[in-house]
Amino acid sequence: MSLNYNDPFDALFALQRALDARRGAEWIGRGTAASGSYPPVNIFQQGDDFIAVLEVPGVGKDNLAIEAKENTIRISGRKAINYGEGTSVHRRERLSGVFDRTIALPIDINPEAVRAEYHDGVLALFIPRAEHEKPRTIKIG
Repeated sequence: MSLNYNDPFDALFALQRALDARRGAEWIGRGTAASGSYPPVNIFQQGDDFIAVLEVPGVGKDNLAIEAKENTIRISGRKAINYGEGTSVHRRERLSGVFDRTIALPIDINPEAVRAEYHDGVLALFIPRAEHEKPRTIKIG
């Protein structure tokens, strides 16, 4: 007979991730490095557009959802770790469960043109700037 119960540590880890995400929601924050939010992300600007690189090892691309709207990107999904039946866990440091992270960018984006690529646990998002955000060249008459 197997007992099904919610692991209290899952709830604590989820709360910690939510608190970290809330604290780290500012654009770039006070420095160039941060810790705590999942999945970890690096965002950089290339030309007029932005690129976000997220580490999601152990998460299949079918378990990821990406939404884009105005100036935000939302990445959510589920990371599952299957220990198998009859396994006794002695140490558990790898996180598992549901995650949901929203990243605010300092500009409006073109949601229809956002592209995603996923290879070996690394998700790359190519985020184009909205046309109304791009600088306009003005000719002198």
